[in-house]
Amino acid sequence: IIHMESNVGTIKKIQVKPGGCLSLQYHHHRCEHWLVIAGTATIQLNEETLTLHAGDSIDIPIKAKHRLQNNGSEPLIIVETQIGDYLGEDDIVRVGDVYDRS
Repeated sequence: IIHMESNVGTIKKIQVKPGGCLSLQYHHHRCEHWLVIAGTATIQLNEETLTLHAGDSIDIPIKAKHRLQNNGSEPLIIVETQIGDYLGEDDIVRVGDVYDRS
């Protein structure tokens, strides 16, 4: 993950290996915008599952449960923009995590 920070938001480049996924989570203080740069993203947003390809983007509202997954055979690369009144990593509320983080 590569990221740039300011007092307004944070921008991160996230790469997910084939077969990999991030935790099901939500945030109290920030929304996110994801832009798919390469690969195919499977996104769980609340109760909906979406598929995004290179050039597609999605907004993740505050308090929306979300997960990013790579079911493809190529690396998935997204740019994530975080915007909110608090951007600390301790704002992540993990609902389900394959890595058993709390």
